[in-house]
Amino acid sequence: MGYAFSLDDVAYLRSDAGCAALSALADLPLTPASRLDDVRRARQVSPDHSGAVLETVLLRRKAVSKVDFSEGLFTDDALQQATPREVAAHRARRFAGRVAHDVTCSIGADLAALPEGSFGSDLDPVRVAMARHNLAGSHAVLRADALEPVSRDVPVVADPARRDSSGRRTWRPSDFAPSLDELAAAYADRDLAVKCAPGVDFAVAPWADEVELVSLDGHVREACLWTRGLATPGVTRRASVLRSTGEHWTITDAEPDDCPVTEPREWLVDPDGAVVRAGLVRQYAHQHGLAQLDERIAYLTGPTPPPGIRAFRVVEHGHYSEKTLRAVLRAHDVGKLEILVRGLDIDPNALRPRLKLSGGGSMTVVLTRIGRRPVYLLAHAERT
Repeated sequence: MGYAFSLDDVAYLRSDAGCAALSALADLPLTPASRLDDVRRARQVSPDHSGAVLETVLLRRKAVSKVDFSEGLFTDDALQQATPREVAAHRARRFAGRVAHDVTCSIGADLAALPEGSFGSDLDPVRVAMARHNLAGSHAVLRADALEPVSRDVPVVADPARRDSSGRRTWRPSDFAPSLDELAAAYADRDLAVKCAPGVDFAVAPWADEVELVSLDGHVREACLWTRGLATPGVTRRASVLRSTGEHWTITDAEPDDCPVTEPREWLVDPDGAVVRAGLVRQYAHQHGLAQLDERIAYLTGPTPPPGIRAFRVVEHGHYSEKTLRAVLRAHDVGKLEILVRGLDIDPNALRPRLKLSGGGSMTVVLTRIGRRPVYLLAHAERT
């Protein structure tokens, strides 16, 4: 849960005394071994607000790789839910030239990426105060309930909280605060974008005109539900793949999806998670001249993998059993093995010791199924 900040804490952290305390403690190790010494030093420097100062020093370190507020104020929950800068910038492109209202702006990470003149609101007074500090006047922030609209005639952005009353993560949209259906009803006449966890069952949001899954550097970061004028005509599902180096590409269900189903060929390709979760594996296969191994499994195969991905050059494949795989690995002198599983009930961590690896080589094995048949594909992972 992290430290529970108060408005008094925020006021102190923004003051000259608070800034001096944060500067004085910026070099603390903040490791489990140093905890007692860190707390003692913080109490010496800031007796009345040592907890707030310690938490802020820690959170600022965590924030460096995620948001651009170098001297920002955060709560632990808010920073965990904050959108990485590259993803926030990607989402903000759909609002180009338009003023938008972020109705759950929290500490301001998403709001900072929105066009000039956009503004935010949040029900939590502490987060409102933190957002005002973080944004330094670039965007207006007020306190308001997301379900009681305080703006008119502008598109709306929302990122509902995804923790229950005990602080545990929840995947049920009805438990979000506010819930997806409540947001959709409150802004039924507006262009609306709602950020969600990528694991949500989007069938529960039939009001969404377009569902976009977004990954960054190979990790699926979020889903965004777009409505009305923010959605792309003719598109209901989209996968957007971003890299922190600036490259990006997208694929939608409006693109052709015809692809063959074949036995394994020279290369095995595991599509980006955003493509898989968006249900666009066939579109991706068609675009890159690949085939499916099985109509219900997301692995693809072909003579040439797409550029810029980690693909697997197939060395050998066949019917899977532990005995067979153990013999194959021994024959290839494999001592270090990456085990990937899809479509089979196999725990790689439980399987690994039973394989009794002893060789000097390093390889990858993919365990999956083709039809009802369990198969192994022994391969070398390569960057294309």
